[in-house]
Amino acid sequence: MGSGTGALAATVLDLASPSAVVGIDPSPAFVAHARAQLPAGRARFTVGDAQSLPFAEATFDACISGLVLNFLKRPEQGVAEMRRVARPGGTIAAYVWDYAGEMQLLRSFWEAVEAVGPVASELGEGRRFPIANPDALGRAFTEAALEKVETRPIDIPTVFRDFDDLWSPFLGGQGPGPAYVAALSDERREELRDRLRQSLPVAADGRISLIARAWAVRGRREA
Repeated sequence: MGSGTGALAATVLDLASPSAVVGIDPSPAFVAHARAQLPAGRARFTVGDAQSLPFAEATFDACISGLVLNFLKRPEQGVAEMRRVARPGGTIAAYVWDYAGEMQLLRSFWEAVEAVGPVASELGEGRRFPIANPDALGRAFTEAALEKVETRPIDIPTVFRDFDDLWSPFLGGQGPGPAYVAALSDERREELRDRLRQSLPVAADGRISLIARAWAVRGRREA
């Protein structure tokens, strides 16, 4: 369940060779996109709520939440639901972006926002999503009565050819950062742009190399 449902299902099919994969997402449009990516076969997709999964208890050998727990009103309920539908001995896993740490692009953006306009600092994902760190993820899994809980970072290099390549996605209006940029006056937008550019490591050829880190957690349902 979660962001990039079709891509996650394709990766599971390629790497784990399961007999079947079921993906769930609250957005009908995202489900339709996933179905188009992976036509009916070993993958099936349905619209649903991660906090109330439409499956019977002990249905799956493994349950994975991709980049979604932080968006739930009750992330602990999402973990409890994954445990409920997993079979005894099954694996439950999740991953979320490290917004307050080494998700460097977004962290740098919101630090620049706070520097030029502190009133907007509460919009940053690092503050809005307190579950997005290894301690909180591990605690959520342990409190859901999962066993053998462990966390680990996943680091993905992100290289931009220049600052314009990095900045252009913030002009799209989709998501908290781009929506904030779209609401600014031209003068404030340029001020933020300059502040962000000054804060980033720019190589001699103009490239900007950052890390996108996600925190992953897994546990087992023993009974």
